[in-house]
Amino acid sequence: MKRTEGQAPTIQVMERMFSLLNVLAAHPDPVSLKHISEQTGLHPSTAHRILNDLAIGRFVDRPEAGSYRLGMRLLELGNLVKARLDVREAAIAPMRELHKLTHQPVNLSMRQGDEIVYIERTYSERSGMQVVRAVGGRAPLHLTSVGKLFLAHDDAQRVRAYAARTGLAGHTRNSITELPALERELAKVLQYGSARDNEELELGVRCMAAGIFDDQNKLIAGLSISAPADRLEDSWMDRLKATASQISAALGHHGKP
Repeated sequence: MKRTEGQAPTIQVMERMFSLLNVLAAHPDPVSLKHISEQTGLHPSTAHRILNDLAIGRFVDRPEAGSYRLGMRLLELGNLVKARLDVREAAIAPMRELHKLTHQPVNLSMRQGDEIVYIERTYSERSGMQVVRAVGGRAPLHLTSVGKLFLAHDDAQRVRAYAARTGLAGHTRNSITELPALERELAKVLQYGSARDNEELELGVRCMAAGIFDDQNKLIAGLSISAPADRLEDSWMDRLKATASQISAALGHHGKP
């Protein structure tokens, strides 16, 4: 890299810029130049020069002389990135890997009102199970493993309201149709961080599910494995959770759900 007298290498300037932004990100209120200089180890004149350049680009705001905070341009860019993050796009490759392990349908579902809707699925004819609900299909929340995840993240009042609206209609003899039983089931979901459907939607089919979370720690989708009742293996749960966490991380989620 060619360097003129008094000019720092580009990479050094970027490192300093990142350190300045990190200090501002750690404070909800405007930060004084003195404090920024102390936190970054940069000379005040150096910090001042870089902050002024960032302010021109609206990456930093200067609410009053000598104090700085993160600028609106960062929010604009963040929203652009977030808009591009599509859960289906983030999920499809991990779903295929999970399918290779289980050889059973792997489903991606989201909540719409009182139902879940299947938005993606990976499966093969080898699964030995007829695929009844294709992409775009819907099912009641309380009868599905993914639906139980969403209900478990509602408060008690919303769960009661859901039960009143739907009547908790059942599809099979295993369906949960009483509110106390549903509340006990949802408590288990929260305890274990996963949910199951024991032939509650379709006889002969069992499912297990784990949640997918966004950067705001909001449950936005569920990942599930469905299989003939005698072929669903408990050992798949750890891998299912890991895959859901992998997709969550791709959407900006950090830490535990």
